Amino acid sequence: MDLKNVLNNFKLKSTPCRAEVLTLLFNNEHALSHSDIEQEVDHSFDRVTVYRTLKTFLDKGLIHKVLDDEGVTKYALCSECSKEEHNHEHVHFKCEQCGHTQCLDEIQIPDISLPAGFKAHQKNLLIQGICNQCN
Repeated sequence: MDLKNVLNNFKLKSTPCRAEVLTLLFNNEHALSHSDIEQEVDHSFDRVTVYRTLKTFLDKGLIHKVLDDEGVTKYALCSECSKEEHNHEHVHFKCEQCGHTQCLDEIQIPDISLPAGFKAHQKNLLIQGICNQCN
């Protein structure tokens, strides 16, 4: 994986924090919270720098938010998003044993008919159970 190419493809300048956060996300199969990321990256990056890096990645379509049952926002790499088209309406799975939440990109959330007057902006579907590593 060439981090500079990935960042260039999303029109982002490579900085040490961006490179480290991106590497961390690439090397994990599960979504990470801000505090998970903050604990793993170089401690020379303060909380605000990590937050701004995540916000930039979100705005550019490089990552997406994953909400879990505890209200903790986690972040995962997008598989086919861009700034212009940010679509991550796939199923997320949280393991009740290890606590990891991961994207199931191949399983799309089905269309849901809403009552008249309602308009959906995004859909989230979280399935809980035991992951393939813990099973």
